[in-house]
Amino acid sequence: MLLNIKDKRECAYDEISLGEIMLRLDPGDTRVRCARSFRAWEGGGEYNVARGLRRCFGMNTGVVTALAQNDIGYLIEDFILQGGVDTSMIRWAPYDGIGRKVRNGLNFTERGFGVRGALGISDRANTAASQLKPGDIDWDEIFGRRGSRWFHTGGIFAALSESTAEVVIEAVKAAKKYGTIVSYDLNYRASLWRDIGGKERAQDVNREIAPYIDVMIGNEEDFTACLGFEVGNTDKALKKLDLDGYRAMMNEVAATYPNFKVIATTLREVRSATVNDWSAMAWSEGRIVKSRAYPELEIYDRVGGGDSFASGLIYGLLTTNDVEKAVNYGAAHGALAMTTPGDTSMARLNEVENLMNNGSARVQR
Repeated sequence: MLLNIKDKRECAYDEISLGEIMLRLDPGDTRVRCARSFRAWEGGGEYNVARGLRRCFGMNTGVVTALAQNDIGYLIEDFILQGGVDTSMIRWAPYDGIGRKVRNGLNFTERGFGVRGALGISDRANTAASQLKPGDIDWDEIFGRRGSRWFHTGGIFAALSESTAEVVIEAVKAAKKYGTIVSYDLNYRASLWRDIGGKERAQDVNREIAPYIDVMIGNEEDFTACLGFEVGNTDKALKKLDLDGYRAMMNEVAATYPNFKVIATTLREVRSATVNDWSAMAWSEGRIVKSRAYPELEIYDRVGGGDSFASGLIYGLLTTNDVEKAVNYGAAHGALAMTTPGDTSMARLNEVENLMNNGSARVQR
């Protein structure tokens, strides 16, 4: 058996995520700098996984985070409730009136088009989630008494502050104590690490977390920036990844961290902001499996595609314990998520499985 997953009957949750959730403000077809109105969404790298598992795949999920107790926080909570994700583990921080001590994060995100890439501008200093510290969350209650089959967190949350990195370490240790499968998305963001030590600090933090992870997720940049591994040569003229080099890197990663049962990554070749080649691959038990490829995938909103890959991968592993099926669930779900606006998936399970089985985009009536 690939993963020793707890019985569904023993747990209140199929999956729990730990991470920050921000209010996403989307200028639609225009640009942030020129906008006169914005559409509001919720989003966060780790949370998006829980929401995808709930809304697309019908699993029982919850989120551990913190919000400032004001109407922006209540708006974010309302979005989470609409997504069906349990909010009982949210920690509410008293609001000081102007956000001097605590606030909720904002994420301005504009979709790219053609030669203009997508742009994200986050405003998240002093947020409630970034101020979480060890001891704030009762992990024994969550993993011991309530129980969860799976726990997911990632490098975005770990990068928010010194204390959030410590919270991640506290959480993954507790999850392992109670036999919960742990996944982690490296999700390197240079802007988050730049002023707190850059790649060197990212590697220190992620190398401390890595020994507690069962399923590690990341692209080639993530494994290099966060863990210090080097992928093989990339033909920059053809923009094609050297898959033999990638295979060698995965074997090196697995040798360094024998606790990794699955190492998974998306493969994205950016032809333009609106056309990408998309697929995924995973390492497990010494072999590499690749998903169905989606060449020249037309992108409506690329933000959240990797998170939707992660939720599809987790669903596949929870339900089949088969890495080849799981990586195909992930790739199909990520592809569909990028055809709709917002961070979060609007796909349904039957659409994911139809795409996995070479379904077409013909109109359905």
